[in-house]
Order: sequence, then structure tokens, then C-alpha cells
Amino acid sequence: MKLFTPYAQRSLTLRNRLVIAPMCQYSAVDGMPDEWHLVHLGSRAVGGAALVIAEATAVSAQGRISPGDVGLWNERQVAAWQPITRFIHAQGAIAGVQLAHAGRKASVQAPWLGGHPLTAEAGAWQTVAPSAIPFDHHWHVPQALDAAGIAQVVADFRAAAVRAREAGFQLIELHGAHGYLLHQFLSPLSNQRTDNYGGSFENRTRLVLEVIKAVREVWPEHLPLWLRISATDWAEGGWDIEQSVQLAGLVKPLGVDLVDVSSGGLVPHVKIPVAPGYQVPFAARIRRDADIATGAVGLITESTHAARIIDEGCADFVLIARESLRDPYFPRRAAQELGVSIEAPVQYQRAW
Repeated sequence: MKLFTPYAQRSLTLRNRLVIAPMCQYSAVDGMPDEWHLVHLGSRAVGGAALVIAEATAVSAQGRISPGDVGLWNERQVAAWQPITRFIHAQGAIAGVQLAHAGRKASVQAPWLGGHPLTAEAGAWQTVAPSAIPFDHHWHVPQALDAAGIAQVVADFRAAAVRAREAGFQLIELHGAHGYLLHQFLSPLSNQRTDNYGGSFENRTRLVLEVIKAVREVWPEHLPLWLRISATDWAEGGWDIEQSVQLAGLVKPLGVDLVDVSSGGLVPHVKIPVAPGYQVPFAARIRRDADIATGAVGLITESTHAARIIDEGCADFVLIARESLRDPYFPRRAAQELGVSIEAPVQYQRAW
């Protein structure tokens, strides 16, 4: 059983193959993580995961999904992240961060407030996208990015990567999934440009590749870089698994160490065949055909299922999301169920 075996990537050794996926908390003010984020992320490090990835962290204020998103666009935010990353590392886990720009899906309420686009009275801001196509009816019409705007996005990702290191993170994941800005450029459903950033596969992937190159220029060579993608839009004429395999083959030589494989999010009202592990075949296909490490995610809630994914070579890591909201100690429970002994914090050892 490989689920609880170590995995070396660049200079890091992850203690097992269970990762806490980035999950937005919508609980920050001015992009600043606070006590909630310390307890939320810290408890999952105590829970035994190898890597805890902080939620989608905006590279600019304009790139936030909601006013409650965390960020890394200024030095105050760097200082606020530092005690959180220190605590995660003190528990034997790796602290990672997902750098993101929401694009046309920005400027919305938190989910428990309805998740609707903000009104002007509620502080809405101008959203941007590859093309001036709103996400859905009654959503903001985004401003199509011009050349200067695209260059600024690349610069923002680069600057956020520098701040991520200052904040104490040891792994970056770039968010190219779930209908956010990088994904919007990848898919012909949201990208209808006629310049060098639209049309052909080469053009639609250009921004993602430029962001990867810019981040790798400033992110230490000895630390890993991951990329999350949606393997398919689940919509005719959209981004699909064949293009995902092709993209994975392009990003590996640029210094991407793993593709975190999710799906969907680009367009609303699509039918997705949701079931436990429904996205695992995409991770397996990319791992095999692009010869790159992958992470599997999507309704993986059972320890035996997670172990099987790794043992069968479908992925190198299993990312746990909502199950870890229900049980922050899922890795410890999984180890117990699978008959594996893992070290507990000294404060908790009398319970094991």
C-alpha cells in the first residue's frame, strides 16, 4: 500500500500521498488571512496530511472571487500568512498556496450570501476576461483584456510568487481550473479572441505558459510548482481531455511538477456525471499519456478508495476537499482503517 509512503519532489519529501485541496473560506478582510485561516489550515496539518494547500489566493484585488478572498498582492498579507505557514510546517506538513485570478467569475458574494454578482452598492468591481462574455445571464460583462492587461496579469502572478516565498510557503499551485481566468483563456467557449491569445490551441495556452515561465523565474528551483486544470468543460466545443493531455506535455519542461486534475466550472448549467472518483480517469490518462505526476480529486471520501487510486497508478496524490471539512483528521482515520501507524503530535499521542 502506497498511500502512506513518502514522496520526494525536488527538495521536499511529502510524508504521505494525502493532500488537503484548496478550499475557499470567504472569510478574509482586505485579503488578509486571520485566526480562522490559522485554525482551519493548521488543524488539517495536525490531522496528518502531507501537504495543506491554502485556498485560491488572489494575485490582485481585481482577481478576487469575492470580497472575502485572501490575497498575496501586498506585504501586509505576507506578514499575516507567516504564522500560519510556520504552524503548518511545525506539524510536519508542507504549506502550499494556490495562486489565482478569478477573471469573469470575480466580484460575487460569498456562497452563504447567495453567491450572486455584487451590485454597485455592495462594492462591485470591474471584472476582466479574454473576451467580453459574461459567465451567465445577469452576470457582469467583463472587460476583454488588452495587451497591457495581459502583461499585468503575468506580472501579478510573478509578484505573488515572490510574496508566497516570503510568506513561508514551500509549494505553489497555479489555478488554471474551475472557470477562472487562466481556464477562461484555455477554453474556446470563453476565449473568442482573434489575436495571439485566442483561436488556436497554441494561442489559447499562451497565457498559461507565460504565467508558468514568469513564476518559475522567481520561484526557487528546489521547490515544487503544481498546476490545477479542469480536464474538461463537460460542454461541446469546449476544453477537453485531449487538450489537457497536450497542455500537460507542454508544462512539464517548463518546470511544472504535477498536474492537479479537476473538471468543469467554466460554463453553467452543464450535466456532470458526479460520482465518487468521477475525475480519477482524467488524472490517470494525463499521468500515462503526458508522463507527468498527477493529483486526483473529486468525491473521494473512503480510505480504501484513496489507497486504490495510488496503488493502481491512477495518480501520485489524492486531494481531499469536502471530506476534510467534515473530518480534519481524515488522514489519521484513513491510516487507522488501513492498519497503518503514523506519528501523532506529542500532545495527542496518549489517544493513539
